[in-house]
Amino acid sequence: MTNSAAITAYWDAAADAFDEAPDHGLTTTHTRAAWASRLASWLPATPASVLDVGCGTGSLSWLVAEAGHQVTGVDLAPKMVEQAQGKLRAAGLEGRFLIGDAADPPTGDERYDALLSRHLVWTLPDPQAALHQWTARLRPDGLLILVEGRWREAGQSGVPYVAGAETLPWHGGVTAEELTAAVRPLVTDVRVEALSDDPDLWGGPVADERYALIARV
Repeated sequence: MTNSAAITAYWDAAADAFDEAPDHGLTTTHTRAAWASRLASWLPATPASVLDVGCGTGSLSWLVAEAGHQVTGVDLAPKMVEQAQGKLRAAGLEGRFLIGDAADPPTGDERYDALLSRHLVWTLPDPQAALHQWTARLRPDGLLILVEGRWREAGQSGVPYVAGAETLPWHGGVTAEELTAAVRPLVTDVRVEALSDDPDLWGGPVADERYALIARV
């Protein structure tokens, strides 16, 4: 089985090079614009409180804050959080970042208008428990936005994930059908938006299943 220390060490080690992937760093204008457009279509039209779980280096948090929302990011890896804080600070944007388990965010009794997660659920030992935690962090009529897919592994250029990762329920990703079935009992409505056919999001064409699940509690 995986353990939190090994997972933290893995993502800490990945932090410095993480943004080299086009869809991680969002350093090209068209990729950044593609993600900004998608987020604008998913998030509330008026300023909202957004919890970004598994925020990594904060690229999506940056876009959320830039759009005028109040963002709180959570990540298990301190070096990822450090990168996220620096990214928003350099852009002159405000955001709060916490070190902690994204599956059980250390946000106490706070409730949010939207919860955002990208490419996280495949890393979780108990994704169903995390989904319960996430929906519980939302206000009535709040939005759950999960950007996920079914892929080979961690996307870290072939670097193996932590020992025991093959035992994770959704190791290698999760199909839209599987995730929808897991989310549906927790929400009032759910829809899936295919993302594989938009190369601007990924820095080029992709052949695997990628999608956004948008649900309302």
